[in-house]
Amino acid sequence: MTDNNPIYFPIMLDLRERKCVVIGGGKIARRKIDGLIEAGAKVTVIAPKYIEMPTGVEIINRKFEPQDLNDAWLVIAATDSPQVNSQVAEAAAERRVWVNVVDEPQICTAIMPAVIRRGMLSLAISTSGACPVWARRLRDKLADQFGVEYGEMLELLWQARQNWKERAKRLTPGQRKQVWEDVLDLPILDLVRNEKLDEAEKAIMTCLENAMGGTVL
Repeated sequence: MTDNNPIYFPIMLDLRERKCVVIGGGKIARRKIDGLIEAGAKVTVIAPKYIEMPTGVEIINRKFEPQDLNDAWLVIAATDSPQVNSQVAEAAAERRVWVNVVDEPQICTAIMPAVIRRGMLSLAISTSGACPVWARRLRDKLADQFGVEYGEMLELLWQARQNWKERAKRLTPGQRKQVWEDVLDLPILDLVRNEKLDEAEKAIMTCLENAMGGTVL
């Protein structure tokens, strides 16, 4: 590994109600803003010119100033000016704020992966900034393999986990892990694909209850 070829640490961020700042008001900035809003972030846009923005976005209609990053959790620089983007990166570094500079991975402290979303399921693909276009192509290829049924299955698993987790405290961590391995060996995905959600839910709960010595009627 060298400074020009870092190994990035993958992480998912909870940005709900957290301040995220986007510098720039063009189409690329808008795509980043849409993603932040989907994640529940409080978005502030700094731009002297901007296209139509989503409802709820705070817009500051002027050039970037370093203090704009105060109290921010994440910053995205999406301007067409390398000089401004560098200024944003420097100001973010001074404040220890994660910054993504579009198409300039060498001055980023955070890079954005290509993402597939299926409900609560997120699949993220990154080339560590080496070739974002390839990351998007890989995402598109995987998108054909992971349909909406994966999100529906995860919703069932999550609900079952919520219903079962208190009783499951009687089991050891190893036992709980094995039970979920057994659940995932069931044909849940096939049932969901065939729109047999009730059967899928019953199969999951039966497996869980059997582990506790009970049955599901």
